[in-house]
Amino acid sequence: MKITLEHLTKRFPNRNKKIKEDVIAASDLTFEIPDGKLIGLLGPSGCGKSTTLNLISGLETPTEGRIYFGDNDVTDVPPENRGVGLVFQNYALYPHLTVEDNIAFPLGNLRGKDKLTKEQMHERALEAAKLVQIDTLMERKPNELSGGQQQRVAIARALVKMPSVLLLDEPLSNLDARLRLQTREELSRIQHETGITTIFVTHDQEEAMSISDMIVVMKEGVIHQIGKPQEVYDHPDNLFVAKFLGTPPINVFEGSVKDGKVYIGDEAILDAPEGASAPADNASAASGRKVYVGIRPEGFIPDKNGPLSVTLNKIEVMGRDTSIVAEHPAFIGTTIRSIIPSEDLTDVSGPTVRFRVKPGKVHLFDRETEKTI
Repeated sequence: MKITLEHLTKRFPNRNKKIKEDVIAASDLTFEIPDGKLIGLLGPSGCGKSTTLNLISGLETPTEGRIYFGDNDVTDVPPENRGVGLVFQNYALYPHLTVEDNIAFPLGNLRGKDKLTKEQMHERALEAAKLVQIDTLMERKPNELSGGQQQRVAIARALVKMPSVLLLDEPLSNLDARLRLQTREELSRIQHETGITTIFVTHDQEEAMSISDMIVVMKEGVIHQIGKPQEVYDHPDNLFVAKFLGTPPINVFEGSVKDGKVYIGDEAILDAPEGASAPADNASAASGRKVYVGIRPEGFIPDKNGPLSVTLNKIEVMGRDTSIVAEHPAFIGTTIRSIIPSEDLTDVSGPTVRFRVKPGKVHLFDRETEKTI
């Protein structure tokens, strides 16, 4: 099922009576979710991800704009008639019901020609349980299950209705790291097997990038970039997107572009891309253009003759990779982190380490607008 949002806006009354302006949780959202794809809604807490999900599900009514499922306008359609399955962060299982009864619960609300017999409900519940691999736990109660198993029950309950759209609101946040990895792999498998259009809300960029066909990066109710995960990572539209994606995060320096070179401090670290030297304001061309220089952690190459020098703090050996933790007076933040494959690490000693940088891992941002140059 293709989903289309057209100029979708949601305002809430401000609880601070001294401020008359409404709180805008979602602002003029316009984008299309292709049929059968898994989309990650990504952004920091309070950016409007869950509100957007609630608007799509029908739990919230938009202040402005329209929502389409395929060619059908569902903006005013009640949630129960939209054909959506919704999985919450806290699972919301009924503690007194068995796993089978929890999964089959939505089927008991069907009426008319859609009404099912007990045998049909059992078959549908078992089919959904097999899909999430909990069919051997059907007689247990929720308190007899692990967190990961409870999450699978919640997913099976959402799938048992055979929804056209599956909505997941931070479904992995209550699981430990190993279980999160396992469950997100299961989510990806289930989505590909069923072909259900799925929207996955998370603040964890690693989760979103690992399983999504497309990510939508949001901040303060506004969409900042939409695209395939790797494309957004490699070509961020602005400094916020660049800083939000990546672990460890991108290293940001105050720099400048002049004479066809990118400078950090007095060091020219690489040739400037075409057009980057133009000053952003009325300053003379000779003074150079002030920029933020973002370097991904994997963009550093240790080289005793490299153009960029940093002050070494420590070296962290992580097995496959090694992290060089350092400082620089032009760095914005506390410490620079560069990730070097352990087999490529040469002898690093002394108070200063020199690097050359990979041009494809360096991003320039206008100092005024923070947009990518």
